[in-house]
Amino acid sequence: MSYEKAEAAAKYIKSRLDIHPKLLIILGSGLGKFADTLSDKVTINYSEIPHLPRTTVEGHAGKLVVGHCGSAAVAVMAGRFHYYEGYSLEEVVLPVRIAFLAGIQKMIITNAAGALNREFEPGDLMLIEDHVNLLGANPLRGPNDKRFGPRFPDMTEAYDQQMRSIALSKAEALGIRLRRGIYIAIPGPSYETPAEIRFLSNFGDAVGMSTVPEVIAARHCGIRVLGLSCISNMAAGINGGLLDHQDVVEVGESVSNKFIQLLSAIIPEL
Repeated sequence: MSYEKAEAAAKYIKSRLDIHPKLLIILGSGLGKFADTLSDKVTINYSEIPHLPRTTVEGHAGKLVVGHCGSAAVAVMAGRFHYYEGYSLEEVVLPVRIAFLAGIQKMIITNAAGALNREFEPGDLMLIEDHVNLLGANPLRGPNDKRFGPRFPDMTEAYDQQMRSIALSKAEALGIRLRRGIYIAIPGPSYETPAEIRFLSNFGDAVGMSTVPEVIAARHCGIRVLGLSCISNMAAGINGGLLDHQDVVEVGESVSNKFIQLLSAIIPEL
């Protein structure tokens, strides 16, 4: 029923819009202010969209905003769904499949993440070059619907090389330090222990509780992906401090101007 649910939701969204963007942006914790910068925007609450789950996490507004960033038409998800909220991964990636059926061809996905790399600092932005899925599950598990994509989709270039090059070029032109690294997804909602962080540090540069399911679903559909992380904190045990979600949201909000500036420069080039 996933295809039929996505199709019904896509038809509803398209009926509400006069423009039909090809680019989707998914905003992470504390990064929702970008949606407010769009012109000619139409806002659709998630509660209005058929079959869509509800966001339950602070820092995720729960609305779809469609409008223009400069001259580029974009769709923005201000708020996402997480595996730890109790949703199945099929529910978590439903928005990506809806977007695909609504005509989306490219996606910028963002998140707040904890730094595993000791050279990073809270407030840094990181370009995701690859990921490691430690969720213990995959959104494509179960019968495959060929209308979305192939049974065994290739993930060699989960994050599009051309889109990454554009992001790096724009960050350099703006004087914004854009770190590069590997993102590791864990199920949450508890933060990692210091022992887990020492283990994860061997394999990646940042850790979080989202993004990877949506990227897998997007690549399954043939959607090209750019990933950006806001480094909200140093991971457990690195600097001795305790972790709190409110700090994650506040750091995201504190770098929102830099984040908006970078996105606004990247989008016209896509």
